[in-house]
Amino acid sequence: MNVARLAAVDAARAARVLSEVREATLAGQPARIAPRPVIEQSWERMLRSGVDPDHDSRSAPLPSEEVRRRREESPLRHVLPVLRQGLLSVADVAHHIMVVADAEGRVLWREGSRPVLRKADGLGFELGADWREDVVGTNGVGTPVVVRRPVQVFAGEHFVRSHTSWTCTGAPITDPRDGTLIGVVDVSGPLETMHPATLAWVDSVAKLAEARLRELHGASLERLRVVAAPVLARLEGRALVVDRDGWVAAVTGMPYVRRVALPTSCTPGRRWLPALGSCAVEPLAGGWLLRAADEPLATAATRIVLDLARPGRCVLTVEAAAGSWSREVSPRHAELLFLLTEHPSGRGAAGLAGDLFGDTSRTVTVRAEMSRIRRYLGELLQHRPYRFGGTGEVVVLLPDDPRDLLPRSTAPAVVRRRTGPAPVRRALP
Repeated sequence: MNVARLAAVDAARAARVLSEVREATLAGQPARIAPRPVIEQSWERMLRSGVDPDHDSRSAPLPSEEVRRRREESPLRHVLPVLRQGLLSVADVAHHIMVVADAEGRVLWREGSRPVLRKADGLGFELGADWREDVVGTNGVGTPVVVRRPVQVFAGEHFVRSHTSWTCTGAPITDPRDGTLIGVVDVSGPLETMHPATLAWVDSVAKLAEARLRELHGASLERLRVVAAPVLARLEGRALVVDRDGWVAAVTGMPYVRRVALPTSCTPGRRWLPALGSCAVEPLAGGWLLRAADEPLATAATRIVLDLARPGRCVLTVEAAAGSWSREVSPRHAELLFLLTEHPSGRGAAGLAGDLFGDTSRTVTVRAEMSRIRRYLGELLQHRPYRFGGTGEVVVLLPDDPRDLLPRSTAPAVVRRRTGPAPVRRALP
């Protein structure tokens, strides 16, 4: 059933049909129309996590000071003009509201039709509110955070009964530099105000916001490059200038790399970095100057932690004697890193292609992605075959329920792992 088209023609009938589907499915009975897969999978997650479909459970909203702090630190503040221009003019006329939430599902901005804003208040859809899927059920903010793609949730497709008079359309906004999630933009309102094109509309504006972030990042690197030029001209040996997040503005004495993994809390001094080994880290306006030592690269990691415990988010942490660093990795890199933990003795490109795509011939794609991973893991990721290198251990933190492992992934090997136990800890070879 095309829910969006039916809602545009007959909103009342769409609401009745979705209500019947919801009641039958949650009661464990066959429904005459199956829920859409993205909704059915979300409902299954809600039942496993213990969300009550018949009671509106909310956590306390953030204090206004915390909302203000998150706004000031969020990259989303740079794209608010793009979001407003693309969504608000239509949303206000069509009796919708625009909601912008951070990667944790916390509402940071909320604008649009005043009557609809008042209705949203009654649902707890307010500034600072927590709209994660495992808190308030299937919705247009929390569900896109988990599945990392645009989702429209109509009326009875909401898991919690009190939300079934509402319709939400949300799209994730990712960091265009590395694909990590930074937030969600959502357009919400009563069912009868929604249009079949709303999903494509919201997704298009989210992509415009990502394009704007890409432009801003390019401009900031260019400014840093101007500062770096005279500094690098006076140096001998291998050196890089990077921004605060490790993105490279300029290099000398070595091949160009796109990004360097920095310690979690980078400070001046002697540091060990996976891609460079021992380095002198010096502050520079807008970034850091990294001067690599002449000694051979060291793989001095003592522990690698791949945290997959929270659905929709993967964090890689490397701990070493000289410090530690963490970074959120993209869903594709999360799949590949997890598959490597399943094969501690190593896995070739063809084997990974089969694990990832069910097609052992797609080795070019695998090699390209593994090359990108090596840019931040350096010698900690070896090849021929691909495997974790160095000394120490690798730890995989898994969800409490195996069925929540990498929920976005369709990789055959990951799908098989969701139905059985997975190892928690393995020593590096």
